[in-house]
Amino acid sequence: MDPAVRASRALFERLLDPEFVEVGSSGRRYTYEDMLAWLPDHPGSSQGGSRYRPSAIKGVFLAPGLVHLTYETDFDGRHARRSSLWRKRSEETGWRMYYHQGTPVPPEAA
Repeated sequence: MDPAVRASRALFERLLDPEFVEVGSSGRRYTYEDMLAWLPDHPGSSQGGSRYRPSAIKGVFLAPGLVHLTYETDFDGRHARRSSLWRKRSEETGWRMYYHQGTPVPPEAA
């Protein structure tokens, strides 16, 4: 969520698993390469711009080296519920996001 990380390909590469996949709210599938190319210019990546505000963060260990993270975000009044899987293959690489999906929440459901 930190704009400095989102805008830095080098920092962001360390957080995404090379097999990363995202299903966007449009239903489009994004890969590791798509995200590295797209994210620096995406809203929320500018130091002086709007920021994602996370809340209700919960994590559940599913298996050794696999965590399911759920949380909600607010970005300029737009709410979303998010779910991601983080996996750890080695101590050297640490935890990396393997899968992500965000679902917009209409104002009446927020």
